[in-house]
Amino acid sequence: MKIMKFNGDKLIIGKKSLDYIKQIEGKKIFIVTGGKSMFNNGTMDRIKIMLNDAGKEYLIMSGIKKNPDTEIVYKGISEMNKFKPDTVLAIGGGSPIDAAKVMALFYEYPEINFDNVLEQSLPEQRKNIKFIAIPTTSGTATEVTKAAVITFKKDNIKIGLKSPAFIPDIAILDAELTMSMPDNIVAETGMDAITHALECYINYNLDDYTECLAKGAVEGLFKYLLISYKEKTIESREKVHNYQSMAGMAFHNVGLGMAHGISHAFGGKYDLGHGLTNGIALPYVLEYNSRDTIVKDKLNYLSKAIGVGNIIEEIKRLNQELNIPKSFKAAGISTKDFYKDFDELVENSLKGSTMGNPVKVSKKDMEDILVNIFEG
Repeated sequence: MKIMKFNGDKLIIGKKSLDYIKQIEGKKIFIVTGGKSMFNNGTMDRIKIMLNDAGKEYLIMSGIKKNPDTEIVYKGISEMNKFKPDTVLAIGGGSPIDAAKVMALFYEYPEINFDNVLEQSLPEQRKNIKFIAIPTTSGTATEVTKAAVITFKKDNIKIGLKSPAFIPDIAILDAELTMSMPDNIVAETGMDAITHALECYINYNLDDYTECLAKGAVEGLFKYLLISYKEKTIESREKVHNYQSMAGMAFHNVGLGMAHGISHAFGGKYDLGHGLTNGIALPYVLEYNSRDTIVKDKLNYLSKAIGVGNIIEEIKRLNQELNIPKSFKAAGISTKDFYKDFDELVENSLKGSTMGNPVKVSKKDMEDILVNIFEG
């Protein structure tokens, strides 16, 4: 028996979706966001006007950077304890939304903290706090998933915490909010979404429902991502925004694979963007996994579905078009640091999502894979 959940109570899509904020039922809204972009592009002003008109009280916590860590989560919980909100509204990329997910859960369950969170099963629901997620990038799909990725500073690793309580009650997908994304973020988050869809599709836990979602996401992302990157049309941005969310609905019911295990190890150690490390690692990981006949057949099927001879070669071509580096070395990791940290990177890359990889990965295999990804 398998129990699946594809999103929270509501998924709001289409033009002017942000206006749904006018219908928020809560009275005290704790807003979590990233840096200055939501303020500079006027989005935060729009939100404040809607909340003010509705007579809501709100507090804004900004400055959540990529790879949010335990420290920033504790800071948010401290602010929440003073403000005592009934609703958390997270807007931005995956980082502020993931951080806000953990803030909301820890706020409701103060007995849980980062010293004991990995030693127990997390609560399956929030009791009182409502959670609204508004992604402004198109990749993580955290607005529909039960995962929250946090960097554990003392261990130099990103860890994906999982609980149905992390699934937002309401997800708002307004493509207009993605129009101000810088080119590198369009590219990196797009490759994150493609990695989600592909790793889900080749996972042995795939079922009829998630197969349709993952395959549809693969086809849509390969069709529209490059248009979104180069032409920046609202139509292509909306397509990518929706398809990345579909990939999220699929993978959080199925699981991922080695690309994500490696990505978390390197992102946590060197503070690299998650989509960047996924995009770099993906073709190497798929080549390794192709030794499995079922995986190879699935990739051949997807190659035909998107109209190319070989989907792995198409990923390499797409990475080049998106200015994604071919290797971790080209992404800025020094040879000295890589080999100094090598044992730690191997150990951490074997954890997390790698444990669900369709091909069992030995330590020796991982050592060879990481050298290949680093050197290119």
